[in-house]
Amino acid sequence: MLSARLHYLCSVKRRYFLYCSYNGAAYCGWQVQPNGIAVQEVLQHALRTVLRDPRLEVVGAGRTDAGVHAKLMVAHFDADLGGLDACGLLAKLNSLLPPDVAVHALRPVRADAHARFDAVARRYEYHVVLRKDVFRTGLAARLYRMPDFERMNEAARLLLGRRDFTSFSKLHTDVKTNICTVTHAEWTQRDGEWVFTIEADRFLRNMVRAVVGTLLEVGRGRMPVDGFARVIEARDRCRAGTSAPAQGLYLVDVRYPDELFDV
Repeated sequence: MLSARLHYLCSVKRRYFLYCSYNGAAYCGWQVQPNGIAVQEVLQHALRTVLRDPRLEVVGAGRTDAGVHAKLMVAHFDADLGGLDACGLLAKLNSLLPPDVAVHALRPVRADAHARFDAVARRYEYHVVLRKDVFRTGLAARLYRMPDFERMNEAARLLLGRRDFTSFSKLHTDVKTNICTVTHAEWTQRDGEWVFTIEADRFLRNMVRAVVGTLLEVGRGRMPVDGFARVIEARDRCRAGTSAPAQGLYLVDVRYPDELFDV
């Protein structure tokens, strides 16, 4: 016990970015919650076990909601790898993690690098299918009739730029501002399904699902394109549509300044 404590105190720790993916169907989201199992909790437990560090903490680039997936999530942690190289650590973690969570890359970063606060861009995709597809169950939202994607793209262009997105934010969050800069927002057809891709410097809680749900109101003819503009301007969540189902949403990319990796 004493030798283990001395090793902990004397170990040389470095900060790392860990790149992972997960199917969020079985989880209450990324962040640890009192009412369910979180991806953060599973990943943190695996790292603590492999590196024999009970105090190790994992900090993610964002907080995906319950049922939301990630093709790429980034998290940082401080640790002494104890002689393991990146390939060795990833192999041990993947053997310990459940089948719906995987780690792909490990990169050393500056000691003050932060997976959440240093991100300069995030990209999400929302996937919908227009027919019953057993291979996409739980991985895409099903629409029962074809919406007008051209009108939805016309409305989506109104999202571009630096704006207050209160109308698409979950209420009573702890953020200081609801202003985000959206650089890309578009529906495209891909491999037999439709995908909405949106990129911004930051996102509010529930923002993408609320945007998609409101765009679908436009596509179904229940809201005009200029009505979508008025929703943005209103800064009122009650004016927007209902949130689209969680299973269609994926975090697909998080980008950082190059200088974070100059170590």
